[in-house]
Amino acid sequence: MEQSKSDLTDVPLYIQDLSIGYKNLPVANNISLDVQKGEIFGLIGLNGVGKTTLIKTILDLRGSPEETILIYGQNNHDMDTRKQISYLPERFDAPSFLSGIEFIKLTCDFYHHKVKEEDIEKLADMLALKKEFLRKKVDSYSKGMRQKLGLIATVLTPCQFLILDEPMSGLDPMARVRVKTLLKEIKGWGKTVFLSSHILADLDELCDNVAVLSNGNIVYRGTPEKLRQDTKQKTLEHAFLKLISPDMDLKNTA
Repeated sequence: MEQSKSDLTDVPLYIQDLSIGYKNLPVANNISLDVQKGEIFGLIGLNGVGKTTLIKTILDLRGSPEETILIYGQNNHDMDTRKQISYLPERFDAPSFLSGIEFIKLTCDFYHHKVKEEDIEKLADMLALKKEFLRKKVDSYSKGMRQKLGLIATVLTPCQFLILDEPMSGLDPMARVRVKTLLKEIKGWGKTVFLSSHILADLDELCDNVAVLSNGNIVYRGTPEKLRQDTKQKTLEHAFLKLISPDMDLKNTA
């Protein structure tokens, strides 16, 4: 997997031999991983396995050894890499004193990008966030509305690489369908999406490739279809469980 940095300028994420821990527990044990341009890539793992810690390490919000994480061929410690990533955290909450549209514009301003109100309204319509709410203060929003707002702001930045930590959090089934439609559309724009989710059926539908993080190791990296084939399971959820717990009896699980 090892390549020169000059060969990686079109690769949104390249991790080589990364080892990190959290509270004396291994999160990554010499792992290597790459995310290619234009794909939707899913990170799968049980609660507490370190998915969010890994994401924060990629974003340089937690320390990592030099040259183990590259963003478009640049060291992730380089400030310039921040300009290329738009990030939606798992626990997202916009400032309550701003209106929705003010928050979106402020987010895009951080990237020196003037976003058009018609583009904001188009995405709001896609996610069934009513236009009148865009001009109301965020403190009047429900959890699901705030999540939609965060997604709109993340997508409308000029960044080509989006990192979404549990983007379906707080969304009802209809809203999830709308978000999946949005993610498929932005893939068509040429953007790259790296996301984690507990809803494996969504990842099965969306992702070109997935990685399974278990006990500090990447135990699988490939297509959802191949993981189902390798484990002889019909769903990605069962395939994941079979991979990390081969002796688990899945016959009576839904």
